[in-house]
Amino acid sequence: MAPPEELAATLRQIERQAGALATISVSRMEDVLPWFRELPADQRAWVMLVAQAGVRSLVEWLRNSGASQEVSDEVFDAAPRALARSLNLQQTVQLIKVTIDVVEEQVPHLAAPGEENALREAVLRFSREVAFAAARVYARAAETRGAWDARLQALLVDALVRGDSSDVLASRAAALGWTEAPPVSVAVGRSPGGETSAVVHALYRAARRIGVEVIGGVHGDRLVVVLGGAQDPLSVAQRLLVGFGEGPVVVGQPVASLEEAPESARAALAGYRAAPAWPAAPRPVLAADLLPERALAGDADARRILRQEVYGTLTRSGGELLETLDAFFAAGGVLESAARTLFVHPNTVRYRLRRIAETTGLAPLSARDAFALRVALAIGRLDPSSSGLG
Repeated sequence: MAPPEELAATLRQIERQAGALATISVSRMEDVLPWFRELPADQRAWVMLVAQAGVRSLVEWLRNSGASQEVSDEVFDAAPRALARSLNLQQTVQLIKVTIDVVEEQVPHLAAPGEENALREAVLRFSREVAFAAARVYARAAETRGAWDARLQALLVDALVRGDSSDVLASRAAALGWTEAPPVSVAVGRSPGGETSAVVHALYRAARRIGVEVIGGVHGDRLVVVLGGAQDPLSVAQRLLVGFGEGPVVVGQPVASLEEAPESARAALAGYRAAPAWPAAPRPVLAADLLPERALAGDADARRILRQEVYGTLTRSGGELLETLDAFFAAGGVLESAARTLFVHPNTVRYRLRRIAETTGLAPLSARDAFALRVALAIGRLDPSSSGLG
């Protein structure tokens, strides 16, 4: 590359033509880039200033023996942050390419006699350096945005865990660009560890592949994930397991909107705390399937559900169902022994057990459901006044 003193006349010519080069570049952008024509007038004006700054940067680069110099990222400082948020990296590269093409076309008019090849070579090298500078600017912006998003998500998760008001949840979700997509549910599991932003990014990648809205955040050693638009949240959580660490993953019940998500989060968190009491639990598991463990761990919601929706339902259905269930459990789950205790035919016991399953959703012949029924009976009898019998 020619030393800067050999390009002195060329540099003076480029400086004089800086405004015209920027104008031609912007005009070319309007001709060849359909998306550029759709930008507001003020943003197109900012692009003009960036193009002028680019030409001045070329002159400065040439003066400083260009080939050994990096282009300063300050070439993009003429653009406000709003413009940087409006244009992605691919669009910025397109703008740079158009501007460089225009400068290359103008080389015969810009270069002093005999300096055309030197200027053309310098422009090619400068375009490479500008592309690197743009990549650095966008990489830093992405890192900053990623860290900020992780912080916002952590705040939203904290608000969910605390059960903050719906206004707080809505404002923080809006800042994250959350698109309301009912139903909404919350999944809780162990964080895989490492940088929080990396944990959240891995979760987002998995969610994009299956087309669901997610907001995730690390709360202590737990990863709390809000699922939006998941008609089958258990199945969705199954496909997001890659984002969780080892151990149980518990999914709260679906709710209509993000404002109601604290209810789902409360159930999922209670289920996560109680899950070790059921070592054979599937992964993921519904919080509703952990009702007996949650009740034993002191979860008031689980105790209320078992007391009112199981014990209360059985009591309201007639004393014979409770009597049959007691006899069945006392007989160790043997139908014939229960029938002899009740002085009825075994088929009568079978019929009543089917009615219990239909009424409560829990089948006494299933060991898991029988455990839940036993806990419900104990809770209901300890506090019959709260069983909804009045």
